[in-house]
Amino acid sequence: MAPRAEGSGAELSARIDADAQNVERSLVALVLTLVELLRQLMERQAIRRLDAQDLTDEQIERIGGTLMALEDRMAQLREHFGLSPEDLNIDLGPLGRLLPDP
Repeated sequence: MAPRAEGSGAELSARIDADAQNVERSLVALVLTLVELLRQLMERQAIRRLDAQDLTDEQIERIGGTLMALEDRMAQLREHFGLSPEDLNIDLGPLGRLLPDP
């Protein structure tokens, strides 16, 4: 039988913060970060298409309304889970922050 690793059991759980509320908040922050990144990418793509005059007036209205609604919903979700916009801006170390400054 293989020897049991030292520091297992209670010692390990003391080092890992597996609090259900903390895990949920971290998971929500990660998901909202990804949604915010996609929202910003879609917004930039819409601006590029607008600059290229590649959109009809109807498309401009629809995209604008959709992006504003998504931004509002993101603000509601951040507030609901007690997160700030800064909480969603993951630090990638030497690469800098994930999201550009507003």
